[in-house]
Formats: sequence, C-alpha cells, structure tokens
Amino acid sequence: MSVLDTKSPVPPFSETRTPVPLLYRRHSSGEIRNLASISSSLLPAFGTVVGEGSVNLKKFVIAPYDRRYRWWQTFLVLLVVYSAWSSPFELAFREMGTGPLLPFDLVVDAFFAIDIILTFFVAYLDKSTYLLVDDHKKIALRYVSNLWLPMDVASTLPFQSIYRIFTGKRHQGEVFGFLNMLRLWRLRRVSEFFSRLEKDTRFSYFWTRYCKLICVTLFAVHTAGCFYFWLATHYSQSDNTWIGAQVPDFEDRSVWLGYTYSMYWSIVTLTTTGYGDLHAENTGEKIFSIFYMVFNIGLTAYLIGNMTNLIVHSSVRTFAMRDSIHEILRYASKNRLPEGLKEQMLAHVTLKFKTAELQQEEVLQDLPKAIRSGIAHHLFRTTVENSYLFKGVSEDFIVQLVPEMRAEYYPPKMDIIIQNEIPTDFYIIVSGAVDVITHKNGTEQFLSKLMSPSMLGEIGVIFNIPQPFTVRTKRLSQVIRISHNHFKQLVQPLSEDGKIFISNFLQHLRGLKKEELEEIPFVEEYLADSNFEAIQTIHEPQNYGGLNQESNSIPTFYASSSTIPARVVLHGHHPDDKQEEEENGGKLAHLPDSMEDLLTLAERKLGKRGTTVLIADGSLVEDLSVLRDNDHLYIF
Repeated sequence: MSVLDTKSPVPPFSETRTPVPLLYRRHSSGEIRNLASISSSLLPAFGTVVGEGSVNLKKFVIAPYDRRYRWWQTFLVLLVVYSAWSSPFELAFREMGTGPLLPFDLVVDAFFAIDIILTFFVAYLDKSTYLLVDDHKKIALRYVSNLWLPMDVASTLPFQSIYRIFTGKRHQGEVFGFLNMLRLWRLRRVSEFFSRLEKDTRFSYFWTRYCKLICVTLFAVHTAGCFYFWLATHYSQSDNTWIGAQVPDFEDRSVWLGYTYSMYWSIVTLTTTGYGDLHAENTGEKIFSIFYMVFNIGLTAYLIGNMTNLIVHSSVRTFAMRDSIHEILRYASKNRLPEGLKEQMLAHVTLKFKTAELQQEEVLQDLPKAIRSGIAHHLFRTTVENSYLFKGVSEDFIVQLVPEMRAEYYPPKMDIIIQNEIPTDFYIIVSGAVDVITHKNGTEQFLSKLMSPSMLGEIGVIFNIPQPFTVRTKRLSQVIRISHNHFKQLVQPLSEDGKIFISNFLQHLRGLKKEELEEIPFVEEYLADSNFEAIQTIHEPQNYGGLNQESNSIPTFYASSSTIPARVVLHGHHPDDKQEEEENGGKLAHLPDSMEDLLTLAERKLGKRGTTVLIADGSLVEDLSVLRDNDHLYIF
C-alpha cells in the first residue's frame, strides 16, 4: 500500500493513526496512490495532513493532486499532441484548416475552454508558505494577473470561425494560419507531463526520457517540413521551388503527397543524409535551410548527449565493478597473493555489486533513524529473537539492539572469521550455511556446520579472547553483524538481561562438542567454576574474575556497574620474589568493588588469604579506584 493511500478506514485523528508523516493540510475527494507521482511543486509544508480525517477544501475548490483532475490533465495532453500536429499542418495546407479538420479543432478548443474555467477553481501552492491556497478570490486573482490566462484564451479562441460568424464570409488569408500557431502554447502541458513521469518511480526513467526525445524529434521534423512546404506555396514561381522542380503543379495535387515530400525532405536534412533530389531552389528556401541545419546541429547534440547519459547511467555499476576487479587483479599480481586468496577477493567484490540493491547502505543512511529502525526490525527481528543468546531477553533490549546490526553477504567458501584474529564483531546467520573449522598442525579439521539462526564469533567477543575457530561459508550466506562495543554498551545498564545472557551462554557452552571445547582456552575450568553461580545475583560477577593467565578475560557484559571493571593480575607473594613469579605466574581477574572482596577473591584463586596489597613498585594499595587495566597486585 502506498504511503498516501487513503482506502483504509481510519477514524479522523484517531490515536491509532499510522506513524507515517502527514503530508498535506487539505485534500479533495480523490486519492493519492503514489507520492512519487506528485510534482515537487505540489509538496506542501511539513506537518500538514492528508487522509480521510483531513480538513476538506472550500466548496467548489479542486485539489491539484486530485485523482480525477490528474486524469483530466492527462486527457488534455492527448489533445495537445493533436494541436501540435494540426497547427503547422493547417498553416501549410490551408484547405485542411477550413475543411475536414475544422470540427476537430472546434471540439479540442472547447475542451481547453472548459479547462480555463476549471483553473479558476483549482487550489494552488503558495511558494512562500508551501501551503495550498483554496480562497476563490486569491485563485482567480493569481490566474488573471498571470500571463497564463491571456495566452490560454488566445490559444483557445477559434478566430476563423468567429470571423465567419460576424462577417458571414470565409477568410482565406494567412493571418488565421499564424493565429492557429498560438495553440503551440499548450505544449507546456506536455513538458510538465514528461517532467512528472520522470519523477514517478512507477515508470522507467530510461523509456520515459526516450519517448520524450522521440516526441521532440518528431515535432521538429513535422514543423520544419510544414513550414518548408508553406514557403513553396507562397513563392511567386512555383516551378522554382524545392518541390515544384520535382512535382509540377504540386499545389493542385493531393495534400498527402505534399506532406509526404515535406516529411521526406525534413528527415533527410535532419539526419544529414542529403541525397540531393530535393534541395533549395530560391533564396528564401536556402535561408530557411541554413537555419534548419544549424538548428539540427543543436538538436542532434541534444539527442546524442541525452542518449549517451541514459546508456552510460545504466552501465555505471558495471564499469565500477570491472574497475574494482582490475584493481584486485593488479594488487594480487603485484603482491604475489595465493590463488585461493585472489579468488576470495574476486568473489567478494562480485557479490558486493550483485547484492548492492539488497543492502543499499547509502540509501538507508539518508533516512531518519526511526525509518531505519523499522526496516531493521522488519528484516531481522525474528532472526535475532530466535538466536540462542537473546532468548528471553527484554523487549527494550531487542528494540535497541536490532537497529545497530548491519547486514552483509558472503559468497561460498569465504572466511567470515579467521582463527586467532582479534574479536571485534559477532554475527547471526540469516540465511545460508557455514562450516566451523579449526587448524591443527597445519591442517584443517571440520568441527560443525551452522545454519540460521546460529551465532558466530560470540565466544571470542564474550570472553575477549582471540577467535577460537575459523568460520567459512558453504554457500551464499547473509549474516547480520554487531560490534562488541555497541553490544556491551547496550547490555551494561540492563542487569536482568545480563543474567539471562550468561544463563543462555553457559547452556550453549555445555552443549558444544568436546572437540570444540578443547579449542577454547580455560572454558572447562570456567564451566566447572561457574556452575551457573554467575546468574544468581547481580553483584557476584566480581567474584568470578580470576582465571588462569592463559585467559584474557571472562564475560564482562554482566557487570554490576555501568563501566567495565579493570582487569588485574593477582600474585600471592612479595613483588621482589621474582623466582616464585616466574614459576607460578599470576591469575587474571576483574577488579572487585571493595578491598574485602579483593582479598576474598585472592584467597579463592591463590589458595591463601592475604592482608596486604602491593603493586609492582612496592607501593601499598589502599584505594582500588586508582588501579588500572593490567596492573599486577601482590597479595600476601
């Protein structure tokens, strides 16, 4: 359904009104099915309303975006096409303007006379306020004081018929032929029509522009041919004209014969073919031919320029992809990269261009945050809720998390995560499948296969350790990625969700295969040590910060405060005892909130309770707030 579709029965100004921006202050009985079809000149100010609950226009006032009025304007465009053909045609062939085409001209003029009357009742957009003006006096004053009204009237009046009514005579002079050329003023409607179509995304821009160029060319050919024939009919010696030299007594021949010769000459001249069979015979025709050929130079440049832009525009992405591929090939050749890496690079670039219309990050970046959030929830919320880590978490956390995720595509046999790389992001599989692989003794060992909605890389992020596995796609896969920094910032204020994460994470670790657990440092010690105690209370995570020195960290996102606690190394001896330090090393732990908790943690991890806490230079620690990451604490 279109943004501006008003079919749905929504109560006026109800609280259940859709959150779509309200675009129009007033509306008529018509519907607007597609905002893209509305001319930019009709877009009113922000905060104005459209819909069944909107304020109606004044009585007998028509909205310019009314569906029926739009159909009327489109119908008039068809009549303009007839006027554009008949006006030059009747100038060249006088008998047609007073004979067979006269009834058609009168009917067409009648329709445009009706449109003049309707214009006095069509609201207009105030350029200073960008609001629709529906005051009858202002509408009439604007139309009367503008050039449009006299030109509309002059292009609509049937001067020849009026002259015959008042004089009772049929005038055969050329003045009425030139007055009929005033009908070409109506061509502005065609220009506005094509301009509106070019902005309407329901229609192909290429074909709309192509049709416009064809119409411009045909009109130029038709007008030039008719005027060239008019020159021949008004020269004193008919045999000394471009057509008289080929067709004697051409004025007495069929109208359509003369029209055919005129179109033939005009097209041959426009295309610069120049067969020479029809050429200027007198000075007037030569002068006109000169101006016409000069005009054709500009017209041809205009046509070629526009067609070139249309064709190049449709190939821009292809050129960009080819350039990127050439750059990759040169880079791989210069640096002598292995064939496998080069293939992965090429596959990634190719997939990036093929899926550009699915990602369209540039488009999303220009949208308001609320719209981007709505798109992300529509696409990925179900996948996030079904992933094991986020089962049972609060609605608030899901609402904040999903918009922070970014969609990515990976071709087959592409490494998403490489073993032992620094963990910066983790992923959720939306579609496709991946293999979990470990490297041992220079060989790859397959561990498991994951599909949607499995998670990738979360172990390295949560434990803050190098990624324990390599994850490689089996086929084209889409994943959503989130930065571990964003993730921690979202989790820290939500203590209850933190406990749920730890519970879900521990359950997941216990369900891993033995081969997978062996690749994760300290995890068996952590599982035996935790026994789900980490989720019993919000203040207990500090008591489980001490793991052996092989680890870098434990899950940090369920800390009791809004800041991540510092990591320190615990030693059970004096800092001057270097031998014992070399033999036993230390225990890495998160710094608790109090000195008593620190001593309790040290007793638990080091096997003995101390009373004194020193740092590496022998200084006594009395305030834990002065400690920083990676400080060494000596407790004895």
